[in-house]
Amino acid sequence: MYEHLLYEINNGIATITLNRPELYNAINTKLTFELQDALKQVAKDAEVRVVVLTGAGKAFCSGQDLNEAAELGNRSLSESLHKRYNPVIKAMRNLPKPIICGLNGVAAGAGCSLALACDVIIASAEASLTEAFINIGLVLDSGSAFFLPRMVGSLKAFELSTLGTKIKAEEALQLGLVNQVVAPENLTAAVTTLASRYAIAPTKAIGLIKKMLNKSHAATLDQMLDYEAYCQEIAGHTQDFREGIKAFREKRKPNFKGQ
Repeated sequence: MYEHLLYEINNGIATITLNRPELYNAINTKLTFELQDALKQVAKDAEVRVVVLTGAGKAFCSGQDLNEAAELGNRSLSESLHKRYNPVIKAMRNLPKPIICGLNGVAAGAGCSLALACDVIIASAEASLTEAFINIGLVLDSGSAFFLPRMVGSLKAFELSTLGTKIKAEEALQLGLVNQVVAPENLTAAVTTLASRYAIAPTKAIGLIKKMLNKSHAATLDQMLDYEAYCQEIAGHTQDFREGIKAFREKRKPNFKGQ
């Protein structure tokens, strides 16, 4: 269905794989539009309960395809971000389903931003993150200026983004940039285990939690108390809530349907 993506659905898990391994999954124009489309597909597909985003080959994503950028000449970078990259990041954050990043290798520049936009990051011990924009005289984009300081603090964010420091997996774990680090040969199994857990979880509640955490970045306590009450009212009318109560009373595990 796509030229630069692999897209597969299995047992409620949609796996989106960046598929330009010969170029370390560098992002070209077509890939950004394919990602936008794939995210629209998972949003409207009720069968999909969780998304896995990973890369083919040795890398997760090396960022913008600089060869294509050179060929296109003096096009507007602002326009490119608004039309190509920003819709991807917004779709990821607005998706009412969890996104797990299977960080299989280097994530640089916009590739780092893609990883940080996920809800959970499980990294191979051989993976790394690099805010590489400064290395070619550019600034953070695709959400990194939002995500990075919230994850590591403003002082560390300034250091990492102005020096283009390569952050190896174990250091990323210590900084709070990834959730888990596993041996390379165990990455697929670790991602699948977590994805399988989310695939049978109360999906609507998870989607609401995601919206609440997004909103909390710019909200007051009073605003969040009100928003929690609003979201709890919605969650309280789901089939999964009724199933959760029923399972508790019957002393069994709930069978959530994501509804």
